Amino acid sequence: MGENQSVYIMLTDTGTLFTKSIKKYTKAPYNHASISFDRNLQELYSFGRKNPSNPINGGFVKEDVFKGTYSKYPETTCVIYRLDVSKRDIDKMRRVLNVFKKNESKFLYNLLGVIGVSLKEPVEFSNSYFCSQFVAEVLHRSGIRLWDKPPVLVTPDDFRSNENFHHVYEGKLFEYGPIKNEGRT
Repeated sequence: MGENQSVYIMLTDTGTLFTKSIKKYTKAPYNHASISFDRNLQELYSFGRKNPSNPINGGFVKEDVFKGTYSKYPETTCVIYRLDVSKRDIDKMRRVLNVFKKNESKFLYNLLGVIGVSLKEPVEFSNSYFCSQFVAEVLHRSGIRLWDKPPVLVTPDDFRSNENFHHVYEGKLFEYGPIKNEGRT
């Protein structure tokens, strides 16, 4: 059964004003979720800032640890989880992701959804997502059902409390082995 593979879920806290205000409400240590197809986090996707300097302009993003938003926040803390899946699951996830990539400009950041999830009231708009909703949606559309609620109600903390995710690392993002080593080159 050599077809088992993994995807990685990274939860982060950049310490920005936006995350501080969300954290006040959620009391959760991490308030941003991303999905990666490799443990080095080189292929990392989420819904977040299009421009590191502008928290308002958000949408679907391929995140870059060294050049994107994280590079502006060197004290970012994170937790990284591994989810074991089949090659077929990965293929399905990549197909879902390609829809996002091809239609990148049509997708918006679902700020009202962030408020809705905190009130446990789903606020959905077509082509509009927030980070954990997006990650849960990619998994859900690929046939991986991990929660008894729709993706629009999945919070970053739901990843922490789900036993299907295997803990890989927790600490400062730039201290994470593969990133720390790559940053030296």
